[in-house]
This record gives sequence, structure tokens and C-alpha cells, in this order.
Amino acid sequence: VTDKPVARIDGLIATAKGGSILVQARGAVTGGGWKHAALKPVKPVLPGDAHTIVLSFVAQPPPSNQAVIPGLLPVTAVLRIKTRKGVVSVRVTSAVNEITTQILK
Repeated sequence: VTDKPVARIDGLIATAKGGSILVQARGAVTGGGWKHAALKPVKPVLPGDAHTIVLSFVAQPPPSNQAVIPGLLPVTAVLRIKTRKGVVSVRVTSAVNEITTQILK
């Protein structure tokens, strides 16, 4: 099963501590059965993103033969990543929107 972008992202917090950044995201999927929500780095990093960490908010959708209840259901994901010099913000994308936030110290 391949990861697919979650339906939307509703909230994003990024906090620097020590040599790492803790990224916490809240969002929603389109129905029941989704699992393993995660934040994954987007590659390749574009030249305009030198000071921004870009992540994709994804989850594993239910199998196509599984009956699911449609409707927006909440999901969360947390990722701790090593910081690199000059990074000041984090951007997370979903299927329909994206949020960028400054890294709190």
C-alpha cells in the first residue's frame, strides 16, 4: 500500500530543541480505514526552499475492497528531524492545502 496525501492540514507547530526540530501536524482524511499518518520530507528540495523544511502529510488509505464510512476524520503526525543551518520555517502540504510556520525556539 502506498502513502497518499491526507485530505487537508488544519494545524502545524514546529519547535526547535537542541539540534532537532519537532514538527506536529493535525489534519483530516476523507473516511475511515486510513492508517499510519506521517510527515515525509519532499525531495528534491527546490532552490527557493533553502531556509524552509518541506514535508508532505500522508497516510495509507484503506484497501479498495474495504467498506468505509465517508466523512472527514481527524489524523495527527509527529516528526523529529535534525536541523540544518539557516532553516527558519517548516511547510507541510496535503491534498488540498499547505501551511507554513516559523520554527519556535
